[in-house]
Amino acid sequence: MTVELASTVVTPGGLLSPGAVEVEDGRIVAVEPTSGTVPYRILAPGLVDLQVNGIDDIDVATAEGDDWDRLDELLVAQGVTAWCPTLVTGPPDGYAKPLARIAEAAERPGARPLIIGAHLEGPFLGSRHGAHPHDLVIPADLEWLAALPEIVCLVTLGAEDAATGDAIRSLVDQGVVVSIGHTGADLAQAHDAIDAGARLVTHGYNAMSALDHRAPGMVGAFLTDDRVTVSLIADLVHVHPVALDIAFRCKPADRVVLVSDAVAWRGRRVGAIDIEHDGTVPRLADGTLAGSSLVLDEAIANVVHHCGVPLERAVASASSVPAALLDLDDCGAIEVGRSADLVALDPGSLRCTTTWIAGQQVHG
Repeated sequence: MTVELASTVVTPGGLLSPGAVEVEDGRIVAVEPTSGTVPYRILAPGLVDLQVNGIDDIDVATAEGDDWDRLDELLVAQGVTAWCPTLVTGPPDGYAKPLARIAEAAERPGARPLIIGAHLEGPFLGSRHGAHPHDLVIPADLEWLAALPEIVCLVTLGAEDAATGDAIRSLVDQGVVVSIGHTGADLAQAHDAIDAGARLVTHGYNAMSALDHRAPGMVGAFLTDDRVTVSLIADLVHVHPVALDIAFRCKPADRVVLVSDAVAWRGRRVGAIDIEHDGTVPRLADGTLAGSSLVLDEAIANVVHHCGVPLERAVASASSVPAALLDLDDCGAIEVGRSADLVALDPGSLRCTTTWIAGQQVHG
């Protein structure tokens, strides 16, 4: 048995200051207050990122072989212990091979970040395409969606299409979580999608109908409908700190998820899309935002330091909330019985210093 001590431990019941987490055979067996000299660090659950298109120079769509090991290293360096490789819009017949590679990568043994499943962000988007290739965005194909392999766990759809409701219901019946995004949906269409079973909104505020006092749009829907969770890219470029603050104030504690929406910015590609990094964020040649170079521990730091979000809520938005959304009961919280997936954060910067997976130190 090992014991990890910290000046602060983030638990579902609140903060332990100081606290001890006992680990045996890779699982948490006790979480208790402690006393005496302890390391000056914050111990939090391993982070869960639902939207990772790539990192640094590795694009998920083309990753193979050792690329997945490098992705593992880049993920644990930011405290991520579970994630969804994300594929953007492309030809429908082009998804089979990358999905097969993701499924193969998910089966690798060892202490490495859990691949929860693939997130398909396209090609069945709405009218707000953003950086997605306009000519490849198409209406929902129910037959294609019904034939998705089991590795797909999350699909982002537009909400304007007449077939959206049927598509959502079909995916929910398959056990796939549906998110609404890249959409110009009005308030009624947004509510119809949520009624049909959509549980998430992809990168809130971005690539969707804005809030107007006479036409609340998709933003009005996600801010006020407590049935749906919203994901946010908290790099302070995609969304202003005040807008991030508004979302955290409007939504219940278990209805905000922080995502990176990271891309292979150094590799200058997202799938078949060419991008350039402007020193702050990746963009298309015309200036359109094209994913981020954000890491998830930085997202936590940003909402705490720039938006006044309490530490425990910020951490939950990058761990227990996304884990619960995808029905993961073995990670996302420092709780007895769960896998000992842990991250130590520096109390000042809130950046990752150490990461454990099933009790094994894999970074720091």
